[in-house]
Amino acid sequence: MIDKILRGVIGLVGGLMGFSILTLFDNLGIIKMFREGWINLAVYLGVSILFGIIFFSLSSRIINRGRKLVKLIENELEKFSVYDITISSVGLIVGLVIAFLLSQPINNLGIPYVGVIASIIIYSIFGYLGLTIPHRKKDDISSTLGNIKRSPRDKGKSQNRSYPKILDTSVIIDGRIADICKTGFIEGPLIIPEFVLEELQHIADSSDSLKRNRGRRGLDILNKIQKELDIEVIINDKKFEDVQEVDSKLLKLTQLLKGKIITNDYNLNKVAEVQGIDVLNINELANAVKPVVLPGEEMLVQVVRDGKELGQGLAYLDDGTMIVVESGRKFIGETIDVVVTSVLQTSAGRMIFAKPKSMIDRAV
Repeated sequence: MIDKILRGVIGLVGGLMGFSILTLFDNLGIIKMFREGWINLAVYLGVSILFGIIFFSLSSRIINRGRKLVKLIENELEKFSVYDITISSVGLIVGLVIAFLLSQPINNLGIPYVGVIASIIIYSIFGYLGLTIPHRKKDDISSTLGNIKRSPRDKGKSQNRSYPKILDTSVIIDGRIADICKTGFIEGPLIIPEFVLEELQHIADSSDSLKRNRGRRGLDILNKIQKELDIEVIINDKKFEDVQEVDSKLLKLTQLLKGKIITNDYNLNKVAEVQGIDVLNINELANAVKPVVLPGEEMLVQVVRDGKELGQGLAYLDDGTMIVVESGRKFIGETIDVVVTSVLQTSAGRMIFAKPKSMIDRAV
């Protein structure tokens, strides 16, 4: 029904266009009309009907092309946020107003053709600048407007407000984020990007059993966070068609939302720091809450395997901290008392170096 109405409207527009073209040619003297009024009326009517029939026959193609154009415009607009569109529209209006004010003195000169050409150039230049400059400087404009609106008291309050937390794939698969949220140490909202969900699904559908299990674990963790925990979870459908890597999309989304990334990916952590993006690293949190171990402290550990250096043995605490036992290779499989000699803190975690207590007592 709608298509029939549109075809009728297009045919009517075609008839009006034919009438307008004939009138224009008559006024310009390009064609000479007949003296008899009824003949002129017949000519106008015939040309209008001819154009109407032509446009009506082409209406299906025009409608299809119009729908494709509208779809293309929608796809392009989806790449921009509402803020981007708003600020670019305001910039365009300001640019056109400036162009209007500048073109008026030139039009008042009364020089044929010069005023029209100059106006077209001025409108094009300032319209383009009005669209592009605000979009490029949107962050500066946003921060400036925020500083104007906020009083010093508001600025103090804003430091305590809750920022959106964007989860990456690795931290979801890791699973500890669910336990941390359960304790209440992380406030929402938690943002789950749609492209992260797609990556998890791709991993869960992998032919590799290890990857498949990791992907399914990640989906189970998300399901647990959504259903069992009292925390706001938002699925963000923002897409970045011009970016391929998931990590790059995460960084762009975090900048757009002015939030923080929760991850345990060392490389993503470093890239985010370079770009000035706040990161909450699960591994750093785990290292921070590990029990403090001081040199000279005694511990009871089980040596499980040999180390890299000759004679070394390796043991582990319950939280996974590795203990390097000097001359501990001969104690593999045994539970012994050791004395801590030093503690090394690295980006990957904490390492404890120790000696068997029996060797120290023997030396004394």
